[in-house]
Amino acid sequence: MNAPEPFAQHAWLADTHEVINVSTELADYDMYTQDKALVEAVRREGAGWAHEDLTAFGRLTGSAEYLDLGAQANRFGPELDTHDRFGNRVDLVRFHPAYHRFMKTAIEHGLHSSPWADPKPGAHVARAAHVYLQTQAEAGHGCPIAMTFAAVPSLRSTPALAALWEPKITARHYDPRNVPDSQKAGLTIGMAMTEKQGGSDVRANTTRAYPLGAGGEGQAYELVGHKYFVSAPMCDAFLVLAQAPGGLTCFLVPRWRPDGSKNPLQVLRLKRKMGNVSNASSETELRGALGWMVGEEGRGARTIIEMVAMTRFECMVGSSAGQRQAVSQALHHCSVRSAFGRVLNQQPLMRNVLADMALEQEGSLALTLRIGRALDHRDDPHEDLLVRLCTAVGKYWICKRTPHLVYEAMECVGGSGVMEDSPFPRLFRESPVNAIWEGSGNIQCLDVLRAMQKTPGVVDAYFAEVGKARGASAALDRWVDGIQGLLQDPADAEYRARDLVDRMALGIQAALLVQHAPAAVADAFCASRLADGGHRNYGTLPRGVDVGALIERATPRVETMG
Repeated sequence: MNAPEPFAQHAWLADTHEVINVSTELADYDMYTQDKALVEAVRREGAGWAHEDLTAFGRLTGSAEYLDLGAQANRFGPELDTHDRFGNRVDLVRFHPAYHRFMKTAIEHGLHSSPWADPKPGAHVARAAHVYLQTQAEAGHGCPIAMTFAAVPSLRSTPALAALWEPKITARHYDPRNVPDSQKAGLTIGMAMTEKQGGSDVRANTTRAYPLGAGGEGQAYELVGHKYFVSAPMCDAFLVLAQAPGGLTCFLVPRWRPDGSKNPLQVLRLKRKMGNVSNASSETELRGALGWMVGEEGRGARTIIEMVAMTRFECMVGSSAGQRQAVSQALHHCSVRSAFGRVLNQQPLMRNVLADMALEQEGSLALTLRIGRALDHRDDPHEDLLVRLCTAVGKYWICKRTPHLVYEAMECVGGSGVMEDSPFPRLFRESPVNAIWEGSGNIQCLDVLRAMQKTPGVVDAYFAEVGKARGASAALDRWVDGIQGLLQDPADAEYRARDLVDRMALGIQAALLVQHAPAAVADAFCASRLADGGHRNYGTLPRGVDVGALIERATPRVETMG
C-alpha cells in the first residue's frame, strides 16, 4: 500500500477564505476633537480655556491602550476579603490594576474636585467634559470619583469638618491603601444612604446615631444599623444617614478611627451587578461606627440635597458619555462595513437610524453642559433655579433614553456586537445603571413636581430659558405652549408626571439646539421630536432631514491620531 501524499503538498486547500469587508477597532483616535458637538458645547458654555487640556485628554482616552484597560477593569472585577489570613477584620476590596489606573488618572486630572479647588467660570463645564471623555473608556470607577466630588458641598455645611477634610479630599493624589486617613495625602468619599426597607425613601431608615457627648453639629456619635447599598466601600470616609435623637441626620463616618483602630463599618458582601462591574458595591453593617454630625440634627435630607444634585448631574454626564461611545461605535462600523453592494452608512434606512441616534446624543450633551454652566453660576438666581429643576428633568430623560439608544447602536453592528469581545455588551449592561441610581425615573419626576410646588420660580426659569429660542421654530413654539397648557391643569399631576417631564426635557433640548447647533441638527430635532406627540423608534426621521450632514458631523475618524 502506498503512503498518502503529505498534506503540505496541498496546503492551499486550508485557505478557506480571505478576511475582507470586516470592521476595525475604534481606537487610537482623538476622542475630544473628533466630537464636534462636544468641542462646540465646551466653548459655548464657558470652558473654551480648557481646549488644549481636553485635546490631550481626548487622545489619552481614545488610545487603544487606555480603552483596553477599560475592558480589563470589567473583566476582572473586585474581590472582598473580610478578614486577613490571621483572622483580623480588614474589609479589604481588591481591584485589578486597570481600575487603579483609571482612579489615578481621574484624580490627577482633578475630575474629583477641580471646581472646588480652582473655582472659576467654566470649571464645572470643563470637569464635566473630562468626565464625559473618561467615562467612554470606563464607567465604573466614576462612582467614587462622583461621590468624592459631590460630597464637598454637603461637608461645607459644617465648616469645622470641611476645614479638616476638604484639603485632602480635593488633593490630586490617589492613595488606594487600606490605612487611616491620617497617613494619606489624598482621600475619597463615598455615601451610605439606602436601607433594605426604604430604598429611595430614606426617611424610613432605621440606623441609629447615639451622641458620645453633648451632641450637635460637628460632634461625635456612634452609629448602629445597616446599609443595603454602599458603593465604593474602599473610600476613606462616607456620608451616612442615620436617625439621631432629633430625626434623620447626616454623618461623616471614616473607615478608620483617629486612634488608628479600624472603625466597625463592616462589609458583609459585594453586590453581584449585571453592569458597573469594575466598581465595588456592597452591603454593610455599622456596629458602633464613629461618625461626626454634618449639618443640623434632623435635617439630614436637606444636608445631602446638594450632594444628590451633584450626583444626579453626574448621571447626566455618564449617560451622555455612554450614548456617545455607542453612537461612535455604530458610526465607525457603518463607515467601514458594506452590505448589498454599498457601505452601510450610504444606505437610506441605515442613514436614517444613524442620524437619528446622533441627534439623540447631541441633545443629551447640549442639556448636560448647559446645566454645567448653570452650576458655574449658582449666584445667578436664574441659573440656580435652572439647576434645581432641570437637573432632575435631565437626569430622568437622558438616563432613561440611554438603554434603547445603546441597544439600537448594537443592532447597527449586528451579531458581532453581541459578542463579549465587543464593547457593546459592557455598554449595554452599563446603560440602565444611571437611570436607577440616585433616584429612579419616578423619583425624578416627583422631584420635578415637588420643586415646582415648593419653589414656583423654577417654572419661570424654565420658560425663560426655552423662551430664548422663541420665534425660531414654529414647532418648538407650539410645543412650549403645550407645556404651559399642561401646567394650568393640576388634576392628577402625579399620574401624568412622566408625560410632563418628557415634554419639558424635549422642549429645553430643542431650545438649546435651535439656538446653538447647526440648522441641520436643530431642524431635524424639532421635526422628529416635536411632531405627532413625540419621538418613536430610531430611524423614523421625516423626509427632508439632512442625514448626511448629521452623520458627517458625528462620525469619529481613527486616522486623525497620527
